[in-house]
Amino acid sequence: MLFPIGDDQVKGGQFPIFSYVFIFANIAVFLFLQIPNDVFTYAYSTVPYEITKGVDLVGNINGIPHFQGPTPIYSTLFTSMFMHGGWMHLIGNMLFLWIFADNIESTVGRKRFLLFYLLAGLTAALAHVLSAPNSIIPSLGASGAIAGCLGCYLVMFPKSKIKVLFIIKIFSVPAFLFLLFWIGQQFFSVYTASQNPIHESGVAWFAHIGGFFFGVLGGIYFRFYYPKMKHINQQYIPVNRNANRYNNRQITSHFKNYFD
Repeated sequence: MLFPIGDDQVKGGQFPIFSYVFIFANIAVFLFLQIPNDVFTYAYSTVPYEITKGVDLVGNINGIPHFQGPTPIYSTLFTSMFMHGGWMHLIGNMLFLWIFADNIESTVGRKRFLLFYLLAGLTAALAHVLSAPNSIIPSLGASGAIAGCLGCYLVMFPKSKIKVLFIIKIFSVPAFLFLLFWIGQQFFSVYTASQNPIHESGVAWFAHIGGFFFGVLGGIYFRFYYPKMKHINQQYIPVNRNANRYNNRQITSHFKNYFD
């Protein structure tokens, strides 16, 4: 498995505040709300059956511990994208968010990114609900919204280099190759799951796919139809990801005419 650990796409324009706010929010929710209270996790996760029927399933079953969830129940389509099923789920998602989201936000602006991210998460959650409308298994995680960032990154920065870890070796691959490989894995996982329907993996593959293709559409808009992106036209500056990219005069000058 190829595990991403960084990229070399420079950020220009606005500081990506929401990318880091989302990372902080996901970690805080997991540490302070989920770990102390498992019932909270179920109440604020997306349960497809609850969405399709419009009812709070657990709240209507006597004898089952229940935490007061959001009202209306459809709110879980949003709340679920800030919760995770365990440490590895959280760490993996936050790593992907850190690598891919900040470049998008810096380029298109904070407000546009905020709307894009939330809509990507909503689209992903709905894709999962449509794929299993009668499922009572809760779905949670930022994976769908992050998949949207991956799809958007594919269109906006296809020539960037992604640093990946494979076993014990670190090397760089073009972003378009890594991201096409990633979405290919999702389709392959859907196929293998369909061959063994009894053994569910617990992963919402259709949420990943739905979020990714929403991101592709968003990337097409940002790159080809958003007026300021037309001027950028894939201006690419490879840098060390750990370098200070916000105080560099050359980079600031390069981008200053193109961003809010």
